[in-house]
Amino acid sequence: MPRAGDGGKAPARWLGTGLLGLFLLPVTLSLEVSVGKATNIYAVNGTEILLPCTFSSCFGFEDLHFRWTYNSSDTFKILIEGTVKNEKSDPKVTLKDDDRITLVGSTKEKMNNISVVLRDLEFSDTGKYTCHVKNPKENNLQHHATIFLQVVDRLEEVDNTVTLIILAVVGGVIGLLILILLIKKLVIFILKKTREKKKECLVSSSGNDNTENGLPGSKAEEKPPSKV
Repeated sequence: MPRAGDGGKAPARWLGTGLLGLFLLPVTLSLEVSVGKATNIYAVNGTEILLPCTFSSCFGFEDLHFRWTYNSSDTFKILIEGTVKNEKSDPKVTLKDDDRITLVGSTKEKMNNISVVLRDLEFSDTGKYTCHVKNPKENNLQHHATIFLQVVDRLEEVDNTVTLIILAVVGGVIGLLILILLIKKLVIFILKKTREKKKECLVSSSGNDNTENGLPGSKAEEKPPSKV
């Protein structure tokens, strides 16, 4: 049973829960960084690769700071670093460690894109590439996302033979089912027409029999006119 004093604790509990929700709300709507759905990518040695990165913030940004870092089992380095003044300006590069890397993103028109392109790939470029973002407008809140790059001699061709066979079998089964349904409908239609014809024949035959037997209402009942 409720005890004395519980009535005062309940509002306080609800107030505490509400304040906690208000505290967590900005966190759930705050800075986010994404490198896309594919967090593992492959590229051929000697080619170039796009390393995607976008960010979002419900509170906007000012003097936003970003950087790309490279990390392997024995190496860590900052590849490129820069700032974005506001939502109407493009990123400005302040540091670039590798001439092979180029910033290609734009933050105008709410694109919030700070992707980079890495050219003339080498096998030693294999490793983790992390996109870091810090937003002073959100009390220097930071967020990052990582993508793993594997540089290979050549890309393996995916064998789609099994997939094609499965699709062909499924397509054949579906086609067969459709054909069976069409044949079933055709047979039902023919049987229906056949029944209707038989019914008409029976009615016609019954009328002819009545006429020949001189039943009332038939033409055989009529008497020839008498001779004068």
